[in-house]
Amino acid sequence: MSNKSYKKVDASRVSISQLMQPSHSNFGGKIHGGYILNLMDQIAFACASKHSETYCVTASVDTVDFLNPIEIGELVTMKASVNFVGNTSMVVGIRVESENIQTGAVKHCNSSYFTMVAKDENGDSKKVPGLILNDMNEVKRFLKAIKRMETKKQRQSEFDSEDFSHIDYLPLLEKYKVKIELPEQFN
Repeated sequence: MSNKSYKKVDASRVSISQLMQPSHSNFGGKIHGGYILNLMDQIAFACASKHSETYCVTASVDTVDFLNPIEIGELVTMKASVNFVGNTSMVVGIRVESENIQTGAVKHCNSSYFTMVAKDENGDSKKVPGLILNDMNEVKRFLKAIKRMETKKQRQSEFDSEDFSHIDYLPLLEKYKVKIELPEQFN
């Protein structure tokens, strides 16, 4: 790795575009979400590897909401940047847009956050450079990443707690389309 202890977000920003073909479609005639996730994983790898200057692996994927379908023949563009760095991990934000190349209409299809971990040649986690934030958008993305991590830890802590009782949450189920039919010993 280079001697740089901090790198600008722009130094590892990556963008790819690909024309969507019939072979990428699902049974409904739209581009298969799994195919898009595969491309997103590739761009997250490229972005994180550029920042860390080493091999990276995907540790988790957060918030994949498919907002708009992608049609065959549209040009899909993915933009990735490092939004947050920890000791050995990076959160890569990815924005996916599709463009109808005949009309020029552009749709935001999804945004997602991939947590990538830098690895050395032995497969051990490796420290990554810090991040230089150059504008308020970059600051906002860094802070949002922190908030998402805190929320995730809080949720995991609540669910893993020995005090967690499903009985306390049963009233919440009244507004959902669910029936509970437990054997007597569970009531």
